[in-house]
Amino acid sequence: MPPLIAVTAGEPAGIGPDLCIALASRRLPARIVVVADRELIAERARRLRVPLRLAEFPPAPAKPRAGTLWVHHQPLARPAVPGRLDPANSRYVLRTLEAAADGCRDGVYAAMVTAPLHKSVILSAGIAFTGHTEFLAAHTGARHVVMMLVGGGMRVALATTHLALKDVARHITRESLEQTLRVLRHDLATRFALPRPRILVAGLNPHAGESGFLGSEETEIIAPVLAKLRRAGFDLEGPLPADTLFNRRRLAACDCVLAMYHDQGLPVLKYASFGAGVNVTLGLPIIRTSVDHGTALDLAATGRAEVGSLIEAIKLAAALAARGRGRKQRAA
Repeated sequence: MPPLIAVTAGEPAGIGPDLCIALASRRLPARIVVVADRELIAERARRLRVPLRLAEFPPAPAKPRAGTLWVHHQPLARPAVPGRLDPANSRYVLRTLEAAADGCRDGVYAAMVTAPLHKSVILSAGIAFTGHTEFLAAHTGARHVVMMLVGGGMRVALATTHLALKDVARHITRESLEQTLRVLRHDLATRFALPRPRILVAGLNPHAGESGFLGSEETEIIAPVLAKLRRAGFDLEGPLPADTLFNRRRLAACDCVLAMYHDQGLPVLKYASFGAGVNVTLGLPIIRTSVDHGTALDLAATGRAEVGSLIEAIKLAAALAARGRGRKQRAA
């Protein structure tokens, strides 16, 4: 039986509902339940002129049926208009995340996959919110989570996530960096079947600090943490200058890159894989993957949204779920 995976439809005014509708006609390695407002999905399908049958969840579908979408209904506060953000629906978006995460923790779902949401409209509703990663960490009680993107033959993880550039340096501490590397190594070994992953670690400053002349974070924080973890058996290289780290020779000899901040590592990966990249949250007690793009409000209900990244996210979630199930069976 293919794993049962919850897919949250994300921002209702964006392309998330369009992408979910497209799943009904695709062959996937999982049984899909879309967590969304039932009428939102039905209305968007009418706009797209896509014939679609909706089925209520629960119960879970025994097997996927082409043209049918199973929906775990979560009601909108107000009907959504494609391309038009409405703060009134912000709590609805968060409820879909909670429902999917709770279903994973309760064993109903094997994993959750998230379509894109819009941070600014949630913030404009008066809700403190920095992103999927941080929200799911708080909701599941995870002590330390790591954002990693997979695509273009690369895995790129981040030491910090959604921060203004002026705040990055003070959030890179010895403690946080060590926790990040421990979570990264653990999940690469257990979830990605890489028993001794080789990790390349970027420096924070140009030329990795130029021996302290362009910044002290490499000598005072990053290098001491790497030395400590190497003594504990970690396979680490760095801190390396980020401008020369992403070359074929180095990448061919590693399993993952740890970048210090969002726009240090992700532009390279997204250039290589945009539309097919996958965001994975490591350190959670559940499996969560996501698309590598935003809400594309201008494409909502036009039929021009591309579903490739969501399909890749589902494929990876299904593979991680199957690997986890295999580990449990061997342990039993």
